[in-house]
Amino acid sequence: MDSKKQPTRRKFIHDASLAASAFFIVPRHVLGRGFVPPSDKLNIAGIGVGGKAEVNLPYAYNNGSDNIVALCDVDDRMAVNARKKWPNAPYYRDFREMLEKEASHIDAVMVTTPDHTHAVAALAAMKMGKHVYCEKPLTHDIYEARTLTRAAAKYKVVTQMGNQGSSGDDTRNVETWIQAGVIGDVHTVHVWTNRPVWPQGIPTPTGKFDIPKEVDWELWLGTAPFRDFNPIYLPAIWRGWVDFGTGSLGDMGCHFMDVPFRALKLGYPVSVETSVGSVYTGFFEEAVYSDSYPPSAKTHIQFPARGSMVPVELIWYDGGIKPRRPDELLPDEDLGEWDGGIIFEGTKGKLMAGLFGRNPTLLPTKKMKETNLPKSKFEFVDGGSEGHQQQWVKACKKGYGAYTSSSFDKSGPLTETVIMGNLAVRSYNYFETDAKGNRKYPGRKKLLWDGENMRITNFEPANQFVKRQYRGNWKLEL
Repeated sequence: MDSKKQPTRRKFIHDASLAASAFFIVPRHVLGRGFVPPSDKLNIAGIGVGGKAEVNLPYAYNNGSDNIVALCDVDDRMAVNARKKWPNAPYYRDFREMLEKEASHIDAVMVTTPDHTHAVAALAAMKMGKHVYCEKPLTHDIYEARTLTRAAAKYKVVTQMGNQGSSGDDTRNVETWIQAGVIGDVHTVHVWTNRPVWPQGIPTPTGKFDIPKEVDWELWLGTAPFRDFNPIYLPAIWRGWVDFGTGSLGDMGCHFMDVPFRALKLGYPVSVETSVGSVYTGFFEEAVYSDSYPPSAKTHIQFPARGSMVPVELIWYDGGIKPRRPDELLPDEDLGEWDGGIIFEGTKGKLMAGLFGRNPTLLPTKKMKETNLPKSKFEFVDGGSEGHQQQWVKACKKGYGAYTSSSFDKSGPLTETVIMGNLAVRSYNYFETDAKGNRKYPGRKKLLWDGENMRITNFEPANQFVKRQYRGNWKLEL
């Protein structure tokens, strides 16, 4: 062969590359219905892969439409099912190590850990440019929620909190009806839950126990103050302990309160006050267990006028406490649902709903047949509540700015309001001792809130609950 006609090495590689490109770039319809090219798949890592993650991760994975590329949990027992389902995904105990070593393989992260770890895990991922789905409540304290809200905007990532009802059809219908003035100007909202369904209002556990070999207790504690391992904290009873969980409010508040928060365009509250169920150890002797949330509480949160909307009082009830039955509800009709409910009181009527705004009903119930209710002005989510995780996945593929139902700019302020209730609860149990050893409870008052500056303005000790102190080298920095 004439040497002048022989291809150069560079030309050979160029031609080979074109051939390879022609081979791999094939129209989607040629590959078959339902086929998702690898380049269209989102690579997702899980931080905390037991419990609720056993719903979140499969919904995101969507039968292989997307990838689960890394798993992390501090308790190997909680990770058993995930590791079986995705055996090729590298497994870690420390999310920081996972994010560092798997950075180039991860597009997005789902955080499903105990509440006290949410903020540090979510922020670490966002700072690396990873999209984040974080279970509710978004954070353990108010400062953390404000920080994650700002971080999502700073690092321009797609976010979603795991209050799946925010993607439900009923949430959108209630929001439409309220804003259309179907029951007039709403001035009062009652929200209640049957939680807690775990121990609360109990003394701090004592005793020495061996740490199970499957648990990295130091990592499990994370940002929380050190305390000896006790099986009473695991796997889900951590919710009732103030160092780890956020009690009934944190568990269900982001589900129930989300509906009025959206419908009434609520922002920062201006005040909060509470009363809690008492625990007695003897004749009129009250026990205050500051490490545990109370067995029940009733909390009043006040919001100012917003544009043409009148001021609103939101009243939260937990531990089996319920509001008075509305006069418009017949004696044999159910008040909310088995796990709680919502009642909106307006100048022209009342509206009742269940969890996620389910089964929204005008009161008296006969009005549902007599009233021409407007159709939702908000677009429904494909799959409703069950499409919440996939909505986030699809938005991640579109990039920053794509809509999600509970992005941190919405769920951050919602979480602040929810946790405001816990701030009042913990302030309520705050006591001082006089010279004679008598306890005084100066926190049992209406607390005035400066939302912009995140401060209680009339009781300084309450501000310690706005931003908790992390243990050791843990930090939360933008």
